[in-house]
Amino acid sequence: MNKNNGFSLSSALLATVLFPATTWADTPPPDQPVGQAPEPTAEVRPEIQAIANIGGVLTPKGTWVIEPSLQFSNSQINRLSFLGVEILETFLIGILEAEDADRNLISPALTLRYGITPRLEVEGRLPYIWRDDTLRATIPSVVSEPQVTRDLEGNGIGDVELALHYQMNAGSSGWPIFIGNVRYKSTTGEGPYDVPRNNEGIQTSLPTGSGFHAVEPSVTALYPSDPAVFYANLGYLYNFDEDVNTTFVVEGSDNQTIGNVDPGDVVRFSFGMAYSINSRASFSLGYKHDFIRSSSTTINGVSLSSSSLDVGSLLLGFSHRISDRLNANVNLELGITADAPDVGITLRLPYAI
Repeated sequence: MNKNNGFSLSSALLATVLFPATTWADTPPPDQPVGQAPEPTAEVRPEIQAIANIGGVLTPKGTWVIEPSLQFSNSQINRLSFLGVEILETFLIGILEAEDADRNLISPALTLRYGITPRLEVEGRLPYIWRDDTLRATIPSVVSEPQVTRDLEGNGIGDVELALHYQMNAGSSGWPIFIGNVRYKSTTGEGPYDVPRNNEGIQTSLPTGSGFHAVEPSVTALYPSDPAVFYANLGYLYNFDEDVNTTFVVEGSDNQTIGNVDPGDVVRFSFGMAYSINSRASFSLGYKHDFIRSSSTTINGVSLSSSSLDVGSLLLGFSHRISDRLNANVNLELGITADAPDVGITLRLPYAI
């Protein structure tokens, strides 16, 4: 809210209050003959689209926005580890292991927004998840099976999300526009403790949801500076812990009973700029970072903790207004830190009714 398995705020359209219907030339139009209307000297500024998952000025009162979208994400991990003793730089005694993981995610989704008042908007999002992972591990010291390959898939409904966005001020007198957001993520997707496992306790398919309820409050700031809009977002994702109380039967070993699981909360921030090219096109550039705190899991009465993660990504966005009601937005996410997905591409088609 997803790493990218988490969730984040879905963006709304930046309304025309940022760039009202006026020309943006710095000089007045030339004199015209009496009785003849002057010709326009410049195009009207468009509704600039903020980068996805940041937020924007809200949907007008009584207006519906239907937004189908399609997301693709890819992560590749190549890791070489050694357990043993190094006598010389070229002479190792121990176990050498090479691990390669290739993870793909495709997620079509449908988002609905409705303007309840000029400053209050409600939003709902229904995603479908398709995941495909290929995991390879090579251990040269093992003669019988030096290489192990596993292919896993998972598909189904993801975690449904509901959100409210409230515009706190009008952004007058040189102040930024502040948007308060709160988002709830359900557990409609199949969680990691719900997927089937083999007699060795290894999962045989991939989950489509996180398996835990979550709430994320956040604040978005938008500052128009013609012909651009600067934005920033600060949020906190709180994951509710849960008593899983599930026992996995492992052949040839003791059964593993999962007790209380507390997923790590996430502190996230993002910032950037959206720039208007002309009356129909705009692009945006930004950065987002998630500090994912360690999670704890109780297994057979023993509490185990994971390490914290830093997920940072560079964001690029492109928007084109097809008509007065339809926009096409393409967002590109490039992972910068080691724990971030390598690349993510999202196509969004918001349509106002």
